[in-house]
This record gives sequence, structure tokens and C-alpha cells, in this order.
Amino acid sequence: MSSPNSIPVGESDGSGAELEGAYRKITLKLIPFLAGLWILAWIDRVNIGFVKLTMLEDLEWSEAVYGLGAGVFFLGYFFFEVPSNLLLQKIGAKKTIMRIMIGWGLTSVAMMFVTTPAMFYFLRFLLGVFEAGFYPGIILFLTYWFPHSRRSKAFGMFMSASAFAGVLGGPLAGWIMTSLDGVSGMHGWQWVFVVEGAPSVIAGLVTWFYLCDRPEAAKWLTPRQKEIVLADIAREDAALGDRQHNMLATLKQARIWQFIAIYFCIVVANSAQTFFGPTIIKEVGFDSPVAIGWIMALAYLLGAAGMIYNGFHSDKHLESRWHSGLAAALGSVSFAVIAVTIDVSPVITLVALVLAIVGTMSAIPVFWQMPNQFLAGAAAAGGIALINSMANLAGFGTPYMLGAVETSTGSYSPGLFVVAAFEIVATVLILVCIPRFKKDKHTASEPAKQEVEAPLA
Repeated sequence: MSSPNSIPVGESDGSGAELEGAYRKITLKLIPFLAGLWILAWIDRVNIGFVKLTMLEDLEWSEAVYGLGAGVFFLGYFFFEVPSNLLLQKIGAKKTIMRIMIGWGLTSVAMMFVTTPAMFYFLRFLLGVFEAGFYPGIILFLTYWFPHSRRSKAFGMFMSASAFAGVLGGPLAGWIMTSLDGVSGMHGWQWVFVVEGAPSVIAGLVTWFYLCDRPEAAKWLTPRQKEIVLADIAREDAALGDRQHNMLATLKQARIWQFIAIYFCIVVANSAQTFFGPTIIKEVGFDSPVAIGWIMALAYLLGAAGMIYNGFHSDKHLESRWHSGLAAALGSVSFAVIAVTIDVSPVITLVALVLAIVGTMSAIPVFWQMPNQFLAGAAAAGGIALINSMANLAGFGTPYMLGAVETSTGSYSPGLFVVAAFEIVATVLILVCIPRFKKDKHTASEPAKQEVEAPLA
């Protein structure tokens, strides 16, 4: 029997067919566009992992310089992400996303002028400042359009864009670096920043005309569709029971820090595969940037499939903890295998790298379901940004750690074991610390009473 606060999933003032039609329209209108923006953002963030294949030699930099520069991006994230998300809640997603995209696009193009480590560090930090708020902002934005029971799928489709960015970005960077090298007296890696940064500026301008902030402002939804979607979202939000709305009160609760710790451990692994995946492939014998790009493309394509499938499966079974925890465990085991085999077996190393990408990326969209079960309002806006910004400090530390370890030991293996250890900790924290939020397949009920403490009250 469902609890008094339970409500049927999908029950609304309209028929099931009406509601499905409305959400289908929202999905087709928003998800491909937002995914396209995330692809541009991700390419501009991680193309440094590909350009390093020739950039370090041209500029005579060490792996440690690269690692610090790759990671300092996340310091900008840390300082500006919470303010950006709180601003989004006040002024809307359209203005916020436009500002973010134009800023990061111009900064990415400016990377072509880098000649010293100091310039490199500054522009990578500035890129993080401008991009801060985009990812958690979209997570918050999607909660305005989809009810709880549909969000894992929506998150998975949006976040899979980072994997598709790897599919597109790798071969594109490889082609640019080889085909445009020497054109107009510039290195191939300089052309990568120009060609991949400029579209972000254009997309930022398009955002102003394309997006609207909430369903009630969507001219492309009929009045009836707006009514039933808003009623459906409100009904499921009510079924979640009391959630924390005050940002400052949220900081006093253990739950928010548990989420930060979990996501920190996942980001350690995600940063390792993002910034050192191409390097691992080069270590096992592939020297061509084009070949490395295509191998990474295949790995990210499978990662995208894993993200989407895990999100669909999580929504279907209305379960988040095991879906996220087991995916992280797959990533952890795979990184440990890479550490053992990187100097022994190229084939096993490549297979393990693919599985590490699939596991780690599949854990992410389902993870973001869990904070929304405990946060709402300003606490959701600030809390999601806080989780993402503090956890992404791992994105600062991990590349620097891997680069420094390789510089001092001549091997990536010790650093990869550290990555594996962090990711298995994420699995343990999810399964031990996060309460089971259980809804049967016909109701959207509150968390199982025997396993859930008061949510951030």
C-alpha cells in the first residue's frame, strides 16, 4: 500500500497519452539543443588532452606543467559555480547560459596565444571561471521541466553529450593537428583552439533566441500541455515530502557533504580518463593523433551508450544507488587493470580504458538523481552547484597528481592505482551513506521509512 503522500506516477489532469506527448515535445525541443551546447563546452574543456600530444614538445614543457594547467581549470569552477547557479535561479537559464558560452568560447580561442606556463595557467583558470555554472545550471534547469520519475533519463541523455564530445572531439582534434599544422605559420594545436572555440561564441548568441526559462513561458507548448506538465511536476514534488529549501541550513547537514565526497571520488576517475586517456593510448604504442582520436571516439561512444542505458534503466526501476554505485565500481576495477597492464599488454589496457570510461560516465547521470531527493528551491540551486564545484576540485588535483607521479617515477601506474582507490570509495559511500529511496512501479512515494532519516531537515 502506498503512503498517504503517494501519488501515481504520470497521473495528471490529462490522459497518459496527453502527458507523454507533452514530455516528448519538451524532450525533443530541449535535450538535443542542450546536449549540443554541452558538446561544445566539453570539447573546449578537454581538447587540451589531445593538443598536449604535440604542444608540450613545441613549448618544451614537462608533464607536471601540463597537469597543473589542465587541473587549474577547476579552481575557476570552484570559486564561481555556486554564485552562477544562484544567479541562474534569479535571472533565468537563457541569460546565464548565453553569458557562459560566449565567455568560454572567447577564452578557448585565446588559448592559441599561449607561450608560457603562466599564460597557460591563467587562461585555463579563466576558462573555468566562465564555464562555472553551466553543468549544474542545466541540471537545475531540467528539474523545472521534468518530474522526479523522468529525470535520470533526461540527465542521461543530456550528460551523454560529454561522451559524444569525445566521439567528435578526438578525431576532429587529430585531423586539425595534422592537416592545419603550419598553415598561416601556426602549429596544429593552435588551430585546434581556434576551430573548436569559435562555434561556442555563435551558439551563445543562438541560445538567447532559442531557450525559455520554464514551461509556463514556452510558446511552443499549448496551454493544455503547460497545465498538465506543471501539475505532474508539482504532484511528484509533493510526493517527495519535506525537503530542505534553505541553502545555509543545507551546509550544516551531513548529507550534502556525503554527496560532495561521493562526487569528488567519481570526478577523480573522470578527470583521469579525460585528461590522460589519449596519453594512455600513446603509452601502449599509438603515436598518430588521428589514430588516438578515433580510439578515444570509440571509447566515448560506448560511454554515451552506457550513460543513456543506465539512466533509462534507473528510471524504469526507480532506483539510483545501485545503478550509480555499481557503475563506479566497474570504473574502479578497470583503472586498476590499466595500472597493472599499461606496460605489459596493449590490448588489455585498451579494453580496460574503454570499460573505465563506460563505468565512470554511466555513474554520473544517476548520481544526480540522489541530491534532488533531498533538496529543493534555493537549496537545490546552491546545493547542486556546491556539490559540483567542490567535487570538481578533484579535477584540479588529479591531472597534477598523475603528471607529477609520471615525472618523478617514469610511470603512470602508481597514480592510476590511486584513481582506482578513490572510485571504489565512491561505491562504498553511495551504498553505505545514502538512504534507499524506494518507490514501487506504480507510485511515487516518499523514501522507505525504515531506511531514511529526515532529509536535510
